[in-house]
Amino acid sequence: MPAVLAGASVAAVGIVLILLVGLAVDHWPFAFDRSIILGLRTWGGPAWLPKVAADVTALGGGIVLTIVVVIVAGLLIVQRLWLTAFAIVASSISGNIVVEMVKLHVARPRPDIVTHLVTVTHMSFPSGHSANSAIVYLTLAGLASQVTQDRAARRYMLVVAILLVGAIGCSRVYLGVHWPSDVLAGWSFGTLWALAWWLATARVRSSIGGER
Repeated sequence: MPAVLAGASVAAVGIVLILLVGLAVDHWPFAFDRSIILGLRTWGGPAWLPKVAADVTALGGGIVLTIVVVIVAGLLIVQRLWLTAFAIVASSISGNIVVEMVKLHVARPRPDIVTHLVTVTHMSFPSGHSANSAIVYLTLAGLASQVTQDRAARRYMLVVAILLVGAIGCSRVYLGVHWPSDVLAGWSFGTLWALAWWLATARVRSSIGGER
């Protein structure tokens, strides 16, 4: 397993434990949820930042993620990497279903203490953009690392995926449409989901003696 993915998974477990402890001793929204959102809105940042944040957040939207999955799966199929293509598609679809089910079950309202800088619908927990971007980009990078020989290339793909997922989650908080704990939960779930599919795919690949 790539060290980058293993480290991200350990961090995800730590975040989950922190959120569970926080929920046991406090209630939603947590104190840091309010402080971070209000602090970001007070700061505001440079004039160009809201537009950049909106563009970055779109990279975690359903349309963009679907396009990415279709293009990558098609490339893998052309290369006859059937197992990797199937795993990427199955991980993305099943992960999104789980996220939507959790949203409906928890039914946590969106933040209402600042004006939303982009239009949003649906419930708040967990952040769908954060969770689904982690599911797609980390799974893509993780599974690509299984069929890429160069170690530097594997590390590069995973680092870029983590930075992209991090930027998307932060943009959701900056835009005022998610509590930070929504994003933390989304990151954690998506990372652990990608880890599970990495392990499952590696085991299947080993059992069938290869990819093609």
